[in-house]
Amino acid sequence: MDWQTLLQRLRPYATRRVLWAGVALALLLGSLAALGLFFYLPASRVEAPAAALTWIPGPTNTPAPSATLVPTSTPTAVYEPPARGEMGVGAYVQIIGTEGRGLNIRSAPGLATTIQFLAYDAEVFVVQDGPREVDGLTWWYIVTPVDAARAGWAAGTYLEVVVPQE
Repeated sequence: MDWQTLLQRLRPYATRRVLWAGVALALLLGSLAALGLFFYLPASRVEAPAAALTWIPGPTNTPAPSATLVPTSTPTAVYEPPARGEMGVGAYVQIIGTEGRGLNIRSAPGLATTIQFLAYDAEVFVVQDGPREVDGLTWWYIVTPVDAARAGWAAGTYLEVVVPQE
């Protein structure tokens, strides 16, 4: 029987389903062959590293405390308010001399710093920090007594000490 005759006899059986089954079988056999080679190959010959020995010293004798320390008091800062009518931390000041334009209250001492808000003439503040000499001016950190959010640095040229009424 030659090839031509064999092909003519098998042609009625060569449907798409049979052809796809043959392709699937070929892929399966190829995969199994590759997997078999994977397990057949000998393992690489890498030597295991030698064990390392780490020496950890044992505990030592700790001497007993010889004396108990006596707690001492921590010195506290003494706040001295400024003299009556004198500029300083704790003094009440008001804005003056802006001719109605107001005074820029800044985030830090200096003319190049960010403006926080505008304070108006006769507005009263409490000095909380300062003085700082920057840009040829004396700067004071001031806060309104009624709103702690209105706080910042002001040039001392536009501040006047106000004596609180008793």
